[in-house]
Amino acid sequence: MSTIQQRKVVDSRGSFCPGPITDLFKAYRNSQVGDVIELWATDPAAKSDVTAWARKSGNSVVEIVEEKDYTKIVVGIVRKGK
Repeated sequence: MSTIQQRKVVDSRGSFCPGPITDLFKAYRNSQVGDVIELWATDPAAKSDVTAWARKSGNSVVEIVEEKDYTKIVVGIVRKGK
């Protein structure tokens, strides 16, 4: 069982594909198993891009919340890959 080590907010509001997924991946590279990354995005494709990335990388989308002006996508780092 892992515990949350760090929660990092990545603000990608205003950027469009591939900006949010690139920002998420940069944060992922600097994360550790157990960390949580909270991605803020205005790009409507971010939800599907992040969900696909999480599935492929073995990590998890903890929640997707539609805020007033952006989407908050919370990703749990459960696996570190190459």
